[in-house]
Amino acid sequence: MYLIGVLAFCSCDDMFVPADENNRQAEDMTEESKYAHGLLIYAYDRIPDLTTTQTDIATDDAVTNLKNSNYLNMATGAWASDNNPVSQWDNCKDGIQYVNLFLAIVEKTKWAPSAASKQQMFIDRLKGEAFGLRALFYYYLLQAHGGYADDGVLYGVPLLTNAEDGSSDFNQPRATFADCVKRCFADCDSAMALLPLDYTDISSAEDIPAKYLSLGANYSGYNLVFGSKAKNLISGKIAEAIKAQVALLAASPAFRDQSNVTSAEAATLCGNVLNRIGGLNGFDKDGNINWYMNSTKLQSLSDFDEILWRKDYDNNASQEGDNFPPTLYGDGQVNPSQNLVDAFPMRNGYPISNVAKSGYDKNDPYTGRDPRLANIVLYNGTTFRKSLIITGTYPAVNGDKSETADNINNQSTSTRTGYYLRKLLREDANPLQSSLMERQHLYPRIRYTEIFLAYAEAANDAWGPKSDPTGVGFTAYDVIKAIRNRAGLGTDAIGMPLPEGDAYLEECANNQTDMTNLIRNERRLELCFENKRFWDLRRWMLPLDEGVKGVQIDRDEATGTLSYKIIKVEDRKYDSSYQFYGPIPKSEILKWSNLKQNKGWK
Repeated sequence: MYLIGVLAFCSCDDMFVPADENNRQAEDMTEESKYAHGLLIYAYDRIPDLTTTQTDIATDDAVTNLKNSNYLNMATGAWASDNNPVSQWDNCKDGIQYVNLFLAIVEKTKWAPSAASKQQMFIDRLKGEAFGLRALFYYYLLQAHGGYADDGVLYGVPLLTNAEDGSSDFNQPRATFADCVKRCFADCDSAMALLPLDYTDISSAEDIPAKYLSLGANYSGYNLVFGSKAKNLISGKIAEAIKAQVALLAASPAFRDQSNVTSAEAATLCGNVLNRIGGLNGFDKDGNINWYMNSTKLQSLSDFDEILWRKDYDNNASQEGDNFPPTLYGDGQVNPSQNLVDAFPMRNGYPISNVAKSGYDKNDPYTGRDPRLANIVLYNGTTFRKSLIITGTYPAVNGDKSETADNINNQSTSTRTGYYLRKLLREDANPLQSSLMERQHLYPRIRYTEIFLAYAEAANDAWGPKSDPTGVGFTAYDVIKAIRNRAGLGTDAIGMPLPEGDAYLEECANNQTDMTNLIRNERRLELCFENKRFWDLRRWMLPLDEGVKGVQIDRDEATGTLSYKIIKVEDRKYDSSYQFYGPIPKSEILKWSNLKQNKGWK
């Protein structure tokens, strides 16, 4: 992979002046392509990937048993402009600086000076990657720091398209949110113009673009630059998806009034991405669990149709060590909430709140539920890795008190909610050091399901559940139907289709507001524990302070009957009057007089 083994070529001790022991100048970079490429590699290294569940524990979906967690502190009242664990300011601004430094020299650098075709192909690919990365960094900055100032203007961040140096004026004002979005769109368009949709090897000169063929390119040279070895670098398809994500953010309730982006535009951009895979014909019918539960494909490092862009695989048992129940030698750190569990419907598709139609039984709460629940959450009575997980207040087997470690609040590594995490974990891994079994893990950056859900959200908002005015070939309703069919909803206890089908979906399809709520709930379920909900609640401007609930399960020793008591686990102390928008770091506000803080933050 291009991302491996190049970091040593570029010092990061000082963003502007090389360190004494590596005192090379810009002209040196143009002569040494690996040194110049290091700038771009450092930009990639600044992508804010969260490979573990972090921000979800600051929402109504989960809590953590780590008492010193920055996210727990943030969610319980400590979020401040000088205490912001979700800040992207320094990381993404560093990435933009590296990109701008690279763009200043890319066309001057000798990538393949003896072959005009290779030289031009390298310039085009690397420039395209840089533009795509810069758009991505601005997207994360807008998500984390965009907001309204006291003057009523929706701002983004300072727009920097040239590298800063010691003579630069660092006291730059924030550009408007709308101008930042324009910059993202322009950079994505530049990337798409320079990059292939995917990095694949070709076998014939007939497949070489005329631009390079006229310079004497052959297919082996083309494969060197644009072939499969470049997989997982920014491609045209990835840049197109980044543009769609920016559009969805900008068209969301929190930003749409001054972003100049409509839901119709966001839906169109999402539809463009999805049409690359044939629309719903490319919908991965195993995509909700296949990418983290298919041990065979994970072990063989196979590609997944569900994944548009991913990090490299890694081989460890750290996720399992962090999150397995304590009886399986884990620390049980992420505890799904009763709030999230209640969001899963019954198997017939109806929400549990509609008892009459769903058939939900509060005294038998896990029977007949949405099959996704068992793949995402370990609940009381689950058999996992051939072990019975008991999260209630009683022993697992025959009254053996040694088997109570998984009981709610039994010890520091026990669940606080009555639930443990199942999603993302390899059942065939073992975190116990004396018998350690490490396994391959895959960390998606963009899943197609996320883009399908983004399309459904924007299309429903723009045109309603069943309208397709652009002729993309599918509607918001069609997407949600495919997702719920994949989940097994609208079926009976053995998975056979019900005569009425997914009746709840059909009811929602008759009302735009009901469909909005259903789409948001499906996004919550499909993308849970992937660090999405924290941002979704804010861009939707939904209540932030819903307290987290759990369940205490007791057993009558005489009859063996279980009783279920909903309990309060943790308050959420957010202020919806201003915390839909994250702060500009206080240290930056104190340094630069032209920076305006978002309203409400000190």
